[in-house]
Amino acid sequence: MKKQIFALMIMAVTLSLVVSCGEDDPVQTSSCSDGIQNGDETGVDCGGSCQPCSSAELSGEISSEVTLDASIAYKLTGSYVVKEGGILNIPAGTKIEATGGTSAYIAVAQGGKIFVNGNSGNPVVMTSGADTPAAKDWGGLVVCGKAPTNKGETATSEVAGLAYGGNETADNSGSIRYLRIEYTGATFSNSKEFNGLSLFGVGSGTTVEYVQSFEGGDDGIEFFGGTVNGKYLVSTNSGDDSIDFADGWAGTGEYWYISGSAKAGIEGSNNGDNGDATPVTNATLKNVTVVGPVTEGALYYKEGGGSFNIDNFYISGVDLGVKVKSTDAEAGVRIENGNLVMTNVQFAENATGFELTDYTGANQSFIQQGVTSGAGNGAAAPDWAAGWTRGLSNSGVSRENLAGEVTGDVTLQADIEYILTGSFVVKAGGKLTIPAGTTIKATGGTSAYIAVEKGAQIFINGEANNPVVMTSGADTPAAKDWGGLVICGEAPTNKGNTATSEVAGLTYGGSNAADNSGSVRYLRVEYTGATFSNSKEFNGVSLFGVGSGTTFEYVQSFEGGDDGIEFFGGAVNGKYLVSTNSGDDSIDFADGWAGTGEYWYISGSAKAGIEGSNNGDNGDATPVTSATLKNITVVGPVTEGALYYKEGGGNFTIDNFYISGVNLGVRVKSDDAEAGVRIENGDLVMTNIQFANNASGFEKTNYTGANQSFISEGTATGAGNGADAPTWANGWTKGI
Repeated sequence: MKKQIFALMIMAVTLSLVVSCGEDDPVQTSSCSDGIQNGDETGVDCGGSCQPCSSAELSGEISSEVTLDASIAYKLTGSYVVKEGGILNIPAGTKIEATGGTSAYIAVAQGGKIFVNGNSGNPVVMTSGADTPAAKDWGGLVVCGKAPTNKGETATSEVAGLAYGGNETADNSGSIRYLRIEYTGATFSNSKEFNGLSLFGVGSGTTVEYVQSFEGGDDGIEFFGGTVNGKYLVSTNSGDDSIDFADGWAGTGEYWYISGSAKAGIEGSNNGDNGDATPVTNATLKNVTVVGPVTEGALYYKEGGGSFNIDNFYISGVDLGVKVKSTDAEAGVRIENGNLVMTNVQFAENATGFELTDYTGANQSFIQQGVTSGAGNGAAAPDWAAGWTRGLSNSGVSRENLAGEVTGDVTLQADIEYILTGSFVVKAGGKLTIPAGTTIKATGGTSAYIAVEKGAQIFINGEANNPVVMTSGADTPAAKDWGGLVICGEAPTNKGNTATSEVAGLTYGGSNAADNSGSVRYLRVEYTGATFSNSKEFNGVSLFGVGSGTTFEYVQSFEGGDDGIEFFGGAVNGKYLVSTNSGDDSIDFADGWAGTGEYWYISGSAKAGIEGSNNGDNGDATPVTSATLKNITVVGPVTEGALYYKEGGGNFTIDNFYISGVNLGVRVKSDDAEAGVRIENGDLVMTNIQFANNASGFEKTNYTGANQSFISEGTATGAGNGADAPTWANGWTKGI
């Protein structure tokens, strides 16, 4: 009889909620008046003997306020539903283990609220109770709100069968913070599976942040319409897509870290029944990382897509960036209308057969590449995920791809090896900083180069024993493997103020002689000079109209296929420059360059050591090249002179010039009338010139005009040590 009465008492409790203590729970030694440990509001029924509960079962419904206890191990044996007016509080450190398969899930109905109050060192964990947990062991967490969707105001959730939707954009279903959901995705029906976290029509008054789905059998986290924002979300090893949004979701997603999707990293849709259903999905995503492999793209723009604005998107180890079905007409129309905008998208460690997108429409510019940090650390787990997540690697990758445009402030990392797969352009107003020790390897041939527009800046902060290196990524590197570095400024040239660079196609020139394009120090550029066209080849470093406010020093071009370093007008000074084994000339200046060159060490030019010109179209163009050079070494052999005074030459003052192993000192073409006039006028003055180890048939100059005194020989040290490498080149140069 006593047993029957006790059973009736338990049944009475389950009308609203079932939370029952385990049989082996210890007996409480202190007294209690009502025989219920922790109070009625917890629903923990210990019987008449007054027992404290160390474990308890959860199932049933909540219609009032219930607070769980982090000291109790909860077993989720069936559905546990927070009804309208109900509130469920789950404190930090609470663990809920599901044992009921598809019937085990937690759901919040419209008008109910859930408060998951985890913290970074003590998250709330909802997981499988199986001895060997696996994906699809249980359902997941479902939250339903009253915010708009394009499924109508009387939609029913695809799992749990709850109503959702409405017109309350700011609807509040509570707060979810620091929650880890594991082994979810049980099959509800043949066409419906639970996700880790499903948000149906949830409003913007709800907080959803610091949530991880781990080893889910279906999608990790999914937004079905609504206006709730999702911040600091992690999805790891999902059996379908990692994070989905659809049905008119109008929210912002920030700091998403996704790895190991069986299908898409992110699936963004409008409506599976009608791609033009309204309200149209309108998503803003920023600071997102997707680490592959994936089989349906880092982003699957699907079922009409929507209006997506995505910025700072880091994608690693995928074979497809953006997937769009060829039969998805509504999605195609939106892309052509500019509704999908992706800026600062970086692809790293591309898989075999990589494609940027499989979309074949006319608008191929919706993806703008750049350098990003993604969710915080590129492919590596972000710092904000430490302590509460599971299964993430903080080692990241050591290689990242570079291509696209820089529009803000971007700083590379020295501990990452960058692969230059295409053009990488710092746009006007942008700033690129490259720290000491950074290595960039180019694999894209002529299409691979780094360029700085007028109005942009680059800061290469190498050090004497830790330079920045831009080189070839080929297994056997050779000259002409890639383009080179191009910098454009607003300083005067004699090509006009709207000139276009001969490579990269950027405008340069202006009236600001003191223009500042940044600072380049301790840089080595290797194997450059890819052929851009029959008449145009990249140099190692090309300076177009760069102003005197720019710092340019301690720079080497090594094994370049064309010229090593070239100044196209401008007023920038070049100090401590090295050019080694150039396929054309070693250091050139032309087009009205008005600068000073100090401490240049040149060896192994295929043509001239130094080529100094005024203008190839008009030798008298103004402003005339006006160069001051001092402390220079040229070591031959050369075929066109240690100095080739060319195309009108200019006003050159050269002092302390050490020339070794050449057969010709100064070359001047006999038909270069403007150059001849300037020599006769005394515009070329060379003092303290020393010729050493002259080659067979040596001539001081091939100029035959009346003025033969423009060269004054003397004892020179050149760049510092005569023909030997100068001490200032130690530690950061190569091949000298």
